[in-house]
Amino acid sequence: MKLVKLIANLGYGSRKQVALMFREGRITDPAGEVLYADDAVAHADVRVDGEPLDPPQGLLLLLHKPVGYTCSTKDPGRVVYDLLPPRFRLRDPVLSTVGRLDRDTSGLLLMTDDGALLHRITSPKSHLPKVYEATLAGDLRGDEGEVFGSGTLMLESEKTPLAPAGFEALGPRRGRITLVEGRYHQIRRMFAAVGNHVETLHRHTLGGLGLGELPAGQWRLLGDADRAALFTPNAPS
Repeated sequence: MKLVKLIANLGYGSRKQVALMFREGRITDPAGEVLYADDAVAHADVRVDGEPLDPPQGLLLLLHKPVGYTCSTKDPGRVVYDLLPPRFRLRDPVLSTVGRLDRDTSGLLLMTDDGALLHRITSPKSHLPKVYEATLAGDLRGDEGEVFGSGTLMLESEKTPLAPAGFEALGPRRGRITLVEGRYHQIRRMFAAVGNHVETLHRHTLGGLGLGELPAGQWRLLGDADRAALFTPNAPS
């Protein structure tokens, strides 16, 4: 792939804008030597304004999503892309969220431009557990674990029962829920079905990945070890 197209696809600008960056001498090698649009240079040896290029196609990142942000590019309010470098929104292929967390849910969110990887993670066949903690408006009634784990719970407007979900009480009004599916507002609707209301919801882990010490609003790129951990649910990071 020509350098102009490569850099444009990473969101640094249109091809016309990137061509101008070459003419201005802003594209260099690690030693600071100016590169030209038709040079054959490895991705790792290209610098834009002295900084290494963003990762090529196949990027996977982990974001600690705060409350108040939506997983959208069109929402008029705050969106998760606002927490990333602006050019990430312009990448081609597009950088997509792996599933969604609603505006009022915080926690672990993956994003990738690898369509095959996105499908593998979200496919029901992967059975990747997602672990959440919820605080509730009312006291737990005591049978939530039995109801959620039964495999017979039907949500309003649904035609098939939910897959069994794990539940652990963490206090009178707090609980940890483990899902292997992801229906619309599932946890909120599960608690509504047992007469309660979710006040806060936070996703801690997906597969074998956890947030670790990553602060809210921050993100990090995931490497090969992280990708392996993702599909090893018994060893969250």
